[in-house]
Amino acid sequence: MASGGREGSVMKKTVAVIMALALIVGAAACSERAEAPSGTTAPKGGPSPAVPEGRNKTIKVGFSQTGAESVWRVANTESVKNALSEKNGYELIYDDAQQKPENQIRAIRNFIQQKVDYIVLAPLVETGWDSVLDEARRAAIPVIVVDRMVRVADNDLYTAYVGSNFLKEGQTAVAWLEAALEKHGRDKRTVHIVNIQGTIGSSAQIGRTAALEAGIRSHPNWELTAQESGDFIKPKAYEVMSRILKKTRDVDVVYCENDSEAFGAIKALEEAGLKCGILNGGVIVISFDATSEGLSECLSGKISLNVECNPLQGPHVARIIRDLSEGKSVEKISYLEETWFDCFTITYETIEKRAY
Repeated sequence: MASGGREGSVMKKTVAVIMALALIVGAAACSERAEAPSGTTAPKGGPSPAVPEGRNKTIKVGFSQTGAESVWRVANTESVKNALSEKNGYELIYDDAQQKPENQIRAIRNFIQQKVDYIVLAPLVETGWDSVLDEARRAAIPVIVVDRMVRVADNDLYTAYVGSNFLKEGQTAVAWLEAALEKHGRDKRTVHIVNIQGTIGSSAQIGRTAALEAGIRSHPNWELTAQESGDFIKPKAYEVMSRILKKTRDVDVVYCENDSEAFGAIKALEEAGLKCGILNGGVIVISFDATSEGLSECLSGKISLNVECNPLQGPHVARIIRDLSEGKSVEKISYLEETWFDCFTITYETIEKRAY
């Protein structure tokens, strides 16, 4: 009996010690979890997103695209979809705005209601985003702007931008035109320029138009004969160019703000009996995008210069989301590397290597 009493006493003491140790370990674990967020880094220019719990957490992303108006736009959409695919750990909710800003605003609000982790926005125009982006910020959803920029009162309404420097693209085209005119002895006489603009208010239109207008101001013999929007599509550009040619055939340069517009302008010029291309002394057609089809027209000599606009933005968006999810800071503005091609140097091998 005495022995049993001693054993019972020892057993009770052992249980008490085990329970005390469990309480100590549990308290330490709670302390570690409470202190963990203080070590994270808030991303630049936007709210700090929740860090995914575990490597296999699916990240939910809403993507509002302007539409599918061109080969370039389709390539841009596919790049984002491929990078933010299910196999890469994403649930992507895609919305085609069909060239209407109001559809994009509606889509962003739907994304917020669906409690996405991130919003990717390819804005049709630069303005009109303050209110809806503020709604996203209040919901603590980072917004990544791609392709075109937004102009807002508070730049913290979006977290990051990935895309092109459109003003620089235009400046590249203007510098090339200046050198080409001089090389071919066409720099002394009056140069009549037609500007077929992109969608008015879009970043691409604003930057490319601004560069051309600055070039015209700095060259007294450059004359802006006509300036009208082709909305980045071939049919509209064809209509615009055809209408201009009914008023005047005195055209030396057609500055198209994307490849689709260049195709429409070339069709109208050729139907009017005009030659296209600096190589044969015809109208100098300048374009932007450098799609495979655009470069093929450059190889044929019909497009004299094609300035690249890189649509393959998906991997860069995925990198930004990955960094934000890990609590890292990201660059506010990320411009993609781009080049240019002209009819003097383009080769068939160059076109074969294009991904779009």
